[in-house]
Amino acid sequence: MARTLEISLESWPVAGRFTIARGSRTEARVIVAEIADGPHTGRGECVPYARYGESMESVEAAIRSLAFDIRNGLQRTDLQKLLPAGAARNALDCALWDLEAKISGRRAWELAGLPPPMPVTTAFTISLGTPEEMAEAARATAQRPLLKIKLGAEGDEARLAAVRAAAPQVRLIVDANEGWTENNLAANIRACVAAGVELIEQPLPAQADDALSGIERPVPICADESVHDRAGLADLADRYDAINVKLDKTGGLTEALALTEEAAALGFRIMIGCMVGTSLAMAPALLLAARARAVDLDGPLLLSRDRQNGLKYEGSTVHPPEPGLWG
Repeated sequence: MARTLEISLESWPVAGRFTIARGSRTEARVIVAEIADGPHTGRGECVPYARYGESMESVEAAIRSLAFDIRNGLQRTDLQKLLPAGAARNALDCALWDLEAKISGRRAWELAGLPPPMPVTTAFTISLGTPEEMAEAARATAQRPLLKIKLGAEGDEARLAAVRAAAPQVRLIVDANEGWTENNLAANIRACVAAGVELIEQPLPAQADDALSGIERPVPICADESVHDRAGLADLADRYDAINVKLDKTGGLTEALALTEEAAALGFRIMIGCMVGTSLAMAPALLLAARARAVDLDGPLLLSRDRQNGLKYEGSTVHPPEPGLWG
């Protein structure tokens, strides 16, 4: 029996508003690819991202372009050659992992040769806002062990000070989303040191991050927009101490596994991150959590509701997926 492909475009409401340096959103728009083989169906979710030249329409078209190959038994190794790293390949790659797990009766981590995933602590994201707004949000979530603070606009020093005052005991990481400049970089890093920040994500634009080369980095700096897959990874060593691995950037779990292995060999710390999506998008990334120094898989916590059979979150502790969700 030939395999079949189904594609669903979905919208999931955000709890309130999610704001970063590039703008705000009130919904998460995702695409789900389902590959069926007889009684078994594998699913994968992706989040098209305009920053990387993606749209719902372009990603749907890229997925649909492989319908013939899927009917004829497309394998993950073939997929790596047919689509570039990005959201479309992620949805299909994760669907193929899930399908193989369903057909074989084995869990995805077994197929990948990994130990069973364990519960991990995820960061919880505080959206960009005024110092007062961010302090209020931090105070309301100060019981969580790790907060990720969105920055990247004028006045970030005041935001950091306000958040730290509101949540004096919590661990902090920050994400500037390419919003700092060479002119304010040093001052913002000093503010991070003063606030006890543990990690700074992507302070400068990816195309202008040469300024990070050779500077003193009292807080480790993590590449996000500057790294997608293994291509060019070694060139980042003089600018970054860590990399943020997101399946929507790598184009799926297959490349993410290879990327984390190569990054670790090069001495990078590993962070596992996500776009804002449902538990179906987070589940494959949890297989990588054991390799990570920081985990940021709070997408479902930022939504008003999650999909059926979603991941179990106890505060900031996220548990591995059940087979009914993925893998």
